[in-house]
Amino acid sequence: MNRDNRVFGRFWTITALLIATGMASAEDLTGVDEFICAAGQAQICVEADTCYATTAWELSMPEFVVIDTGKRTVSTTRASGLNRSSSFSSRERTDDLIFLQGMENGRAFSFVIHEATGRLTATIARDGAVVTVFGSCTDTKL
Repeated sequence: MNRDNRVFGRFWTITALLIATGMASAEDLTGVDEFICAAGQAQICVEADTCYATTAWELSMPEFVVIDTGKRTVSTTRASGLNRSSSFSSRERTDDLIFLQGMENGRAFSFVIHEATGRLTATIARDGAVVTVFGSCTDTKL
C-alpha cells in the first residue's frame, strides 16, 4: 500500500473514531464498573522541548482500552491483538468523577472520567516526557 493510501486510510479511521467517541460521550457511567474507552486527541510533551499533537496509534498506544474498576485493570481489547493489561493501585469515585492511578515500567498513569458524560482525560508520565489523552468511555454492556 502506498503512502497516500495509508494516510487516506488513517484519515477515515480517525474520522470514524472521532464520530464514535462523540456518540459515546453521552454515556452515563454512574454505577458502571466495566467500560470501554476510545482515545480521541493526544499530545506528547518532552522536557526542554515542546509539545506535539499526535494520535494514539502514532505513539503505539491502543486506541481502545477496557477499564474494570472492580478488578482494578486497564486492558487492551481482544480485537486489538495486543494482549496488554495494567493494574491501577488507586481508584476513587467522588463528585461525579472517577479517578484511577497506577505505576508500571517506570511510568505513572492517571485517568479522570466524568461519570455523567463518559468524557476521559488521561496522562501517562515518565522521566522527561508526558502524554495526555482526551477521549470518551461507554459501558461495555451496550
